Amino acid sequence: MQHPHPLRIFKFGGASVKDAAAIRNLCRIVQEHSAGPLVIVVSAMGKTTNALEAVFQLAFEGQPYEQALQQVEEFHLSTAIALLGPEEVGEETDSQLLRIRNWLRELRTALAAIDSQAGYDQQYDQVVSYGELLASQLVYEVIHRQNELPPAVRHWRWHDARRSICTDETWREGKVDWAATQAQLNRYQEDEHAAFAHCITITQGFIGGAPSVPVPEAYLESTGRQGWQRRTTTLGREGSDYTAAIFAYCLNAESVTIWKDVAGLLNADPKIFANPVRYPEISYQETIEMAYYGASVIHPKTIKPLAVRRVPLLVKSFLDPGAEGTRIHDCRHGLLAPAFIRKTNQCLISFESKDLTFISEENLEVIFGVLAQVRLKIHLMQNSAISFSVCTDFSPYRLEKLLAALREQFTIHYNTGLELYTIKNYDAASLRRLTHERELLLEQRTRQTFQFVCRAVENEPGQLL
Repeated sequence: MQHPHPLRIFKFGGASVKDAAAIRNLCRIVQEHSAGPLVIVVSAMGKTTNALEAVFQLAFEGQPYEQALQQVEEFHLSTAIALLGPEEVGEETDSQLLRIRNWLRELRTALAAIDSQAGYDQQYDQVVSYGELLASQLVYEVIHRQNELPPAVRHWRWHDARRSICTDETWREGKVDWAATQAQLNRYQEDEHAAFAHCITITQGFIGGAPSVPVPEAYLESTGRQGWQRRTTTLGREGSDYTAAIFAYCLNAESVTIWKDVAGLLNADPKIFANPVRYPEISYQETIEMAYYGASVIHPKTIKPLAVRRVPLLVKSFLDPGAEGTRIHDCRHGLLAPAFIRKTNQCLISFESKDLTFISEENLEVIFGVLAQVRLKIHLMQNSAISFSVCTDFSPYRLEKLLAALREQFTIHYNTGLELYTIKNYDAASLRRLTHERELLLEQRTRQTFQFVCRAVENEPGQLL
């Protein structure tokens, strides 16, 4: 017999917690749409991740970062005061803000410990992850004071995702240890007070925890934490969707709902393309392919764990919570409207053999090995007799490492400032729409997908493709 109030997962992205008004709206959605237990996965507020990236970069380069850090601190504290007591900045408000201030103190400690001679990616994770910790803490402090618990739920609970989502040490893109994660979540389920089935739980997207290490004494004194602590990892930019899917898989959730600022899963980003079309329903397979090519609504790793458990994914608008949205599930459908996807800040890299020999399997093995080592992801590739070209995201740091490793063996040319366009389920009209008057540097076509790389073109203000 099915439980009358099965567990559901709600994920709220940065736009849905961008300020005090947005967080109040989140509270209303939870109050109106939660009859039973719920896990609420929260992203960093607004553009906080970008801001923390900038602060970290300054600290890593040994540059002054105090002013940039103060802007992050003031933004979170002013939002907290607006939500928890705009007219009372006394002891009660101080008590309510204590946990927020503690996270900000820890952030300062992490920044002070940055060593420019140590690993960039690992230290990045220890700093940028505070966006999610701050946002989830603030949402928890507000929601459990302003919302009533549904009759089927016993507790409100703030949960540190780093204690349950276990990853390896692939910094900035932690690989989930599914067996360890399942075991950790099972332990919570055995605790009457902490069981997700009895709570509305607020937790963080984007972050996980690598195996524990001893913590320096100075850090212990400043934070009051235990002598061993899991090291923070991140799951990749926009990885909060993936977090929701991990919880859904391990906790056998009934559904996952991603709350966005759009009407559902659209065939194009409305900020870039005019007249986008909403898909009322779409299959797991189609969604995986769109996410792989760079569709911004869903993180690429989100769908697989949901498809394995047959957990439907709902994409709904937090601006219009009652609207239908999109249902992603195991379904069949006819021909879909063409999907338009754009990736910016791309780099086209071409490798040529120096002695004019063919690009052989042995050459490709070397190139692929170094691309994997420097962690440059291939979005498009093409080879000819004596050259091999790839399109990747542009990262000066990773590109320089690639050049250093391969320039002795290959002649390498690269272009930056490019865009990669993908049309899924293309037709003649959609091809004309995107390729008109563009110089295509590289193109590739299959039965259902057309991709091309071109130079970035600045549109007129307000003009959509």
